[in-house]
Amino acid sequence: MLLVVNALLIPIAADGPDVVEGGWMLVGDDGRIVSTGSGTPPVVEAEVLDVAGAFVAPGFVSAHSHLFTSGLRGLGVDQTLYGWCDSMLGFTAHCSPEDLYWSTLHGSLDFLANGVTTAFDFTDPRLSWVAMVNGERAGVGEMRPLEYLTRQADAKADAGIRYINAVGMDATVGSDDEIFERLGAAFAHDDAADQDLRLGSAIFGAVQWSPRRDTAELEVEAMRRFGVINEAHFLETREEVELQRSKFEWYAEAGALGPSLIFGHFIQTTPEIIDRAAEAGAGMSWQPASNGRLASGIADIPHMRERGMTIGVGLDDQACTDVSDPWQNMRIGIYAQRAATGDPLSMMPRDMLRMHTLGSAEVLGVADRVGSLEPGKFADFVVVDPRQPDLGPLWHPLDSYVLACSLRNLKAVYVGGVRQHDGVVSANPLAAEAAAKLHERLPRIAAQHGWPA
Repeated sequence: MLLVVNALLIPIAADGPDVVEGGWMLVGDDGRIVSTGSGTPPVVEAEVLDVAGAFVAPGFVSAHSHLFTSGLRGLGVDQTLYGWCDSMLGFTAHCSPEDLYWSTLHGSLDFLANGVTTAFDFTDPRLSWVAMVNGERAGVGEMRPLEYLTRQADAKADAGIRYINAVGMDATVGSDDEIFERLGAAFAHDDAADQDLRLGSAIFGAVQWSPRRDTAELEVEAMRRFGVINEAHFLETREEVELQRSKFEWYAEAGALGPSLIFGHFIQTTPEIIDRAAEAGAGMSWQPASNGRLASGIADIPHMRERGMTIGVGLDDQACTDVSDPWQNMRIGIYAQRAATGDPLSMMPRDMLRMHTLGSAEVLGVADRVGSLEPGKFADFVVVDPRQPDLGPLWHPLDSYVLACSLRNLKAVYVGGVRQHDGVVSANPLAAEAAAKLHERLPRIAAQHGWPA
């Protein structure tokens, strides 16, 4: 057992105070929270972690991530979405399953080092990237072996991060039976993983990319057949906006709109599209840092919140967020919304923090296990010291946690009550090898293929 004491506890619970001074948290041998409170902690036989007045808060949940991109930072800096995809996914078109294993492991450990303990991860699909022309794929890429997907899943498990493994349907290749057979093989591999780490499986919708009019119908059938959720990159970019918006009807006509469908990005919307999605119970994942990096736009979060949409927040990926810093992501989100609306109340720190933790868990359907520090949930938490470096008096502790803390203040990251990072060094025995493999493999691929182009 682990007993955390002397904490500025941020539970992110449904009720109760934002911050509990003199807080404590008891973690059982199963890695789940037994109880929390303030004042005198219980007398139990347990390892004691005295955080001496530091914040203890839930690990961040990234509702939208591409962990295989960890070795591709700094590409496409002069590009919007499709040009950036050419530079980044054009590189991974030359990667082997083992290249993707080490890249995903490196990305997963990077997330953990920065306080992200759960990630919805879009695997690089078996079907390699093909450039977009006039809003549609210009051709069909190479279909890679199953292990191209499964090794990415293995990497997340080996890193010790909690994850939802999302796979593409690659719906432009093969018969419908072959498409579902490929999905079934990927999900069977997921089912054999540690189910405390693998929180679920998902497909990622491809309507935005697909020329097939029945793509949404295929996705609905996959969701039904395998019992999975669907997160779709949708209305993300300023390119071919009217074509993108017209494809919303594909989802509506297929009966896809509902709590199991999450719209990733959802920027180039209309009030009517938001209203219809919200009324059906569909969720949304917001990536403020990458939306700015790729000049994609600013999502109408106030309207979505007003309409009752469940909203999570994602860090997207290292190749378009560059630094997987959840505090930076939160601040960019707050500042962008306030700048767009002219109203400071349009995005308050408390709301932003909730969306990047419990809100993300809710939209992904895993809030029973992660996203807040409550009894019965996994003890996934960060220790953040506002005195190293010193922030001065904490007039409003939660506001200071969101607006003034940073990776400099992060002192430890725990998953299931076990320390994964001490703020400087990863506890994972593969961490050094992952870095070495990334520096060895990716430059070799670049030299062989003349990349970056």
